[in-house]
Amino acid sequence: MSTTASTLWVAQGAEGNVVGSIRKDGDGYTVTIAGADASVGTYPTMDVAKNALHSHLTPGADWPRFVEH
Repeated sequence: MSTTASTLWVAQGAEGNVVGSIRKDGDGYTVTIAGADASVGTYPTMDVAKNALHSHLTPGADWPRFVEH
């Protein structure tokens, strides 16, 4: 039996609401916007993933706060 470890960061908007998440696993950093049925994509670094998540938020949205879970 094998297990795959992953790390999850929740992105919180200015009001503390969840706007998305980033999950790190063996493939990279996978970005999902809150309420979406599918991920935005998988990226090679956390910085690129954060930028991808922010670019999919409403125009003019503040930079989210990323909290590791």
